[in-house]
Amino acid sequence: MDRNLALELVRVTETAALACARYLGRGDKNAADQAAVDGMRQAFSHVSVKGTVVIGEGELDEAPMLYIGEAVGTCKPDDREVDIAVDPLDGTILIAKGLPNAIAVVAMAPKGTLLHAPDTYMKKIAVGPKAKGKINLDDSVENNLKAAAKALEKELEDLTVIIQDRPRHYDLIKEVRKIGCRIKLFGEGDVAAALATCFDHTGIDIFMGIGGAPEGVISAVALKCLGGEMQGRLNPFSDEEVERCHQLGWSNEAMEKTLTLDDLVKSDDVFFAATGVTEGDLLKGVTYLDNNRAKTESVVMRSKTGTIRFVDAVHKLDKNEILVDMMNKHK
Repeated sequence: MDRNLALELVRVTETAALACARYLGRGDKNAADQAAVDGMRQAFSHVSVKGTVVIGEGELDEAPMLYIGEAVGTCKPDDREVDIAVDPLDGTILIAKGLPNAIAVVAMAPKGTLLHAPDTYMKKIAVGPKAKGKINLDDSVENNLKAAAKALEKELEDLTVIIQDRPRHYDLIKEVRKIGCRIKLFGEGDVAAALATCFDHTGIDIFMGIGGAPEGVISAVALKCLGGEMQGRLNPFSDEEVERCHQLGWSNEAMEKTLTLDDLVKSDDVFFAATGVTEGDLLKGVTYLDNNRAKTESVVMRSKTGTIRFVDAVHKLDKNEILVDMMNKHK
C-alpha cells in the first residue's frame, strides 16, 4: 500500500480527537462519541482509498455511526480497495468523566485481510516484541506469566499485568495476585491497554482478560505493526450473542478456535493510527492553546516497514474546514 496513507490516516484520527475533545468531563458520552464519528467520517472523505468498514460502530440500521459495510474514502476507480477498522472514540466513558487514556483509532489493511469479528466478547492475551512466541491463550495464567517474565528477564513480582476492572475478571485478578505479579487495572479502552504492552515507558508487560472482539482486531493490527503478539478466542456471554455469531457465519467450532495474530490480521502490510483525546500512558490528550489553537499527539505505524512515528501537531481550529462545518451545524 502507498506509504503516504500513513499521514492521511493521522489526519483522520486527529480530526476525530479534535471533534470530541471539548466534551471532556461534561458527562455526555453519546454526544462525544457522535462528534468523533462525524469528524472521522468527514475526514475519511479526503483519503485516497476505496474503503469498506469491517469493524465499526454498528450495523446499517445505525447509520449515524460508522457502520459495518459503509464505504469510506474518495472511492475513485483507481483507488486501492481496503478494509477499515475504526473506533472513533475508544473510551467514551473516559472522556465523559475526564479520565485518562481515551483515544481515536483507525486501522487499515488490504481488502479481505481483517477478521470480521462479531460484536461480542473475546478472551485475549497480548505482549510486546520481547515476549512474542512465549504466550499461549490455552495455557494457564501462571504458565503465561512465568513465560513472559522469563522472556522479559524480570522476576514475577516485577511483572506488570494490565486487566480491565470488571466483575468477570475478579477470579483472574485474584489468581494474578496469588502468583505475586503487579496489576494495573483500567476501566475503559481495550485498544490503548493492549498497545501499552509494546512500549517500555508504559511499564505494562502483559495484557489479559475478556473484552470486545472488534477492539481485539484493531489491537491486533497495532501489535502486528509493533512486532508484538496477540491471541484471542470469541467468548459470547449469552444465547443472544451466540446467535449473533451464527448469523455472521461463525460456527460453534470456529467460536472455540484460538485465533493467532495472523488469523486476526492476514496481511503483513497494514497501517494503524491513533490520536490521544484525554491524557494517557501512551499519548497526550488534546490541549487547547491561545488564539483558537489546539495541540494533538498521535502515533502512526506500518507493519511492512516497521516504522513508528509519533506526530505532534498544532491546529488552527478556525481554519479546519471540517471542524468549522461541525460547529456551524450545532449552533
